[in-house]
Amino acid sequence: MGEMAKKYQIGTEENKKFLEEVRESLLSFGHKFPAPGGSSYYLGDDGTPWKDRSRETWITSRMTHVYSIGTFLGHEGSEELVDAALKGLHGELHDVKNGGWYAGLTADGEILPNKQCYAHAFVILAATSGILAGRPGAEELLKEALELYDLRFWNEEEGLSCDTWNTEFTVLDDYRGLNANMHTVEAFLAVADVAKKEEYRVRAGRIIDRVLVWASENDWRIPEHFSKEWVADLECNKEKPDDQFKPYGATPGHGIEWARLITQWALSTYKDDKEGAKKYLDAAQSLYNRAIADAWNADGAPGVVYTTDWNGKPVVHDRMHWTLAEAINTSSVLYNVTKTQKYADDYAEFMAYLDDKVLDHERGSWYHQLDQNNNVIGTVWPGKSDIYHALQATLIPYAAPDVSIALAVKNESK
Repeated sequence: MGEMAKKYQIGTEENKKFLEEVRESLLSFGHKFPAPGGSSYYLGDDGTPWKDRSRETWITSRMTHVYSIGTFLGHEGSEELVDAALKGLHGELHDVKNGGWYAGLTADGEILPNKQCYAHAFVILAATSGILAGRPGAEELLKEALELYDLRFWNEEEGLSCDTWNTEFTVLDDYRGLNANMHTVEAFLAVADVAKKEEYRVRAGRIIDRVLVWASENDWRIPEHFSKEWVADLECNKEKPDDQFKPYGATPGHGIEWARLITQWALSTYKDDKEGAKKYLDAAQSLYNRAIADAWNADGAPGVVYTTDWNGKPVVHDRMHWTLAEAINTSSVLYNVTKTQKYADDYAEFMAYLDDKVLDHERGSWYHQLDQNNNVIGTVWPGKSDIYHALQATLIPYAAPDVSIALAVKNESK
């Protein structure tokens, strides 16, 4: 095995060192995110904030999360950055009058309308990570975020979360979506791990059970968009297939991401029950393998295509950085859990592609969007908004697969 190949192989010292270098570069790249009020600027190509863009709650929450992890890694300045983002979540992004968190603020400080389940799931994740980092205000943030989420977004009867309210929480949108529910699973698992509230792990399982029924009935391609009665809308946004948050068709990157979260949930729920876990681990592998078969190297060039139709044919050929991050995460987790060589081989391919095409070796971070020929473009994701997906992909390959990533990193750093 050549030195270069070793760098991409899971379990080697060379690969660990490569990821460490990428990680340190990412954490350094993100330092300029805080606006004076604490909300997060959208970062540009070299990490300089694009101050003409809105400052969004989901990005601010992700930055709270990643720099909380930075505190466990000993990255200098992480504590101050977490505190800055928490100030934004307690302050200018928080709706004192109606409760919850605004979607964000415009460059002029105007409120972005609507209350998004997606953003509120990330506030919960941010609070749990802030608690682990021992940052002031994080416990209060979690308490308020859970109370609000339980009141407004969680539907106990359905075992799923709704998607979007108006700002005042008086009108609920009819749209239901699985992206918000996926990040809810991530947040709920963190709540169970950090706050020891096991009822949230049970809820995560209820969401997962619903998703697996839809996926298994659809050849393991997950329907993303639904009516308020939870009837799948497979034609949603056919005219705007590359929509930033509601793209048409199947999103293989989500199939991959769900596979990892399902694995984490199953291993943490069925700790000593291999048979109980097996059903879910098998399902996770079906999701991952379907997504990779459909999307990886699907059009003559490496990369994970953004979306496919319901037969697995690519629709939007662009490669988004987060899909690669999730492919790295899930291939490594499935290899660590099952020891199936295919997953280690996939991981090495993803690593080589990351190094060759997606890492910006000059200015830092990862290119957020590449076209079919792996040229950098910015039609959906200009700039490099945040470092959440990329940072996690430098940690998850060597972290405990049954524990939320912030806690796993903290446990290892002790």
